[in-house]
Amino acid sequence: MDALDIARWQFGITTVYHFLLVPLTLGLGPAVAVFHGLWVRTGDERWLRMTKFWGKLYLVNFILGVATGLVQEFQFGMAWSEYSRFVGDVFGAPLALEGLLAFFVESTFLGLWIFGWGRLPQRVHLVTLWLAILGSWLSAFFIIAANSWMQHPVGITLVDGRPRLNDLGAVLTNNTAVAAYIHTLFGAISVGGAFLLGIAWYHLWRRRHDGIDTVDARGRVVVGDAPEIPGRDRADHGVWLRSLRIGALVAIVGFAGVAISGDQQAKLMFQQQPMKMASAEAACQTGSSFSVLSIGDPGAKDCSSVVGLVEIPGVLGFLANGDVNTTVKGVDDLIPEYQAKYGATIPDKAGYGAAAGTTIQYAPLMVVTYWGFRLMILFGALAAFAAAVALWLTRKGTVPRSTWLARLAVLGILSPFAASTAGWVFTEMGRQPFVVAPNPTPGGVDGVWMFTAAAVSPGVTAGELLFSLIALGSVYAVLLVVEVVLLFRYVRGGVVAAMPELAHGPDDEAGSGENGPGDGARDDVLAFAY
Repeated sequence: MDALDIARWQFGITTVYHFLLVPLTLGLGPAVAVFHGLWVRTGDERWLRMTKFWGKLYLVNFILGVATGLVQEFQFGMAWSEYSRFVGDVFGAPLALEGLLAFFVESTFLGLWIFGWGRLPQRVHLVTLWLAILGSWLSAFFIIAANSWMQHPVGITLVDGRPRLNDLGAVLTNNTAVAAYIHTLFGAISVGGAFLLGIAWYHLWRRRHDGIDTVDARGRVVVGDAPEIPGRDRADHGVWLRSLRIGALVAIVGFAGVAISGDQQAKLMFQQQPMKMASAEAACQTGSSFSVLSIGDPGAKDCSSVVGLVEIPGVLGFLANGDVNTTVKGVDDLIPEYQAKYGATIPDKAGYGAAAGTTIQYAPLMVVTYWGFRLMILFGALAAFAAAVALWLTRKGTVPRSTWLARLAVLGILSPFAASTAGWVFTEMGRQPFVVAPNPTPGGVDGVWMFTAAAVSPGVTAGELLFSLIALGSVYAVLLVVEVVLLFRYVRGGVVAAMPELAHGPDDEAGSGENGPGDGARDDVLAFAY
């Protein structure tokens, strides 16, 4: 592989890894804040237990997310310096807002929430968590606004071949950014819901498996108590049942939002990136039929080997423009148009390296776009379906005792993660061969695009990039092990892992603070945080 291929693999691997952590942070945080608010309002200890247990998992994921996210910005200067020069005048504003405003807000107020137990008034303490979550949602917005500019450049003028920002408002209100942000948030909500559902199912199943909870003749739960096991009391059952059913509802709402916002994204994609739209359907010829299944070699240059086995007439036209009679241009018809607008070969000039003079492949790797689009929908729908089934199966107050159902519930946590990953890969791979895609819509600025081949750092060798890829991959692998071990440890430990005071007797020195049992102890805050 040459330097460009290695640089793309490096950025792709680190970005996908980081994006596994982002949706859980965005989706789980609001649930923790709602639980905290309900405890402040009602004083019900079950809400406090939910707050501390899910809050601990939220913090583990948040910390690892910050650690992996920092690497992303370093890569702009190390491996993608030409890209940074091209977009720097535009990206400076949203990235500065993300770093100086959103990141400091979320980190500052999250710290106040971690160390504020028993020290801040309850309502003030609750507000710190909501402000931290708001900061993380703002952070995601600014990053998505920057990424969406690469998909649909707006708010700039072209000066000496480089885009210069002249309208920050246009960048931040870019219709591509708004649709992508809403889509991302609903996807994150779906991830958070599945996370709640799967882990809560596991704990309810453990209570059934250990004989703590039973069912009567009508199948209704008989909640038990195991006083010899810390935290396995009647309140523990309420923690998991509430978490499961709330998680299931959240997952269903998240998928509904993903479907609606995804439809809007498809219509924008039809206008702004027609080649991505055609590639998502492996639509080689112009038409309006939606391909349910195509076979062959989607990577063929001329699409000649792609055969549609199952197609639904009119559906593709409806997805693209809300009209079954809309005709969507196929890959074979779009390629000549792209060649006429942007050239048939990579310019033979400095900066393009070995790619200079080579034929431009305007059709992205369709095996990725075609299946990425379908896997995104499939895994998202599976998560929503599983949530609906979970609501039905737990209507009598507990989960079935089946071991294989418990395993499926835990594995189901991965489904919305897979959907988010597939969607992210589809979005970024479908833009190729551009790192900054041209804006073909009315009002688009002519000449604002950049081929990926021109974006890589010219002074970095393939060997250096390979070394950094191996180094970063190794560090990320270690961090993955750390995250998984911590999550498994605290999940298996249950509420007691986040509230060690539950394992102490009533006369224990932990005492009682104004924010709940055990919060009078000075070491409890650090125990909760770490």
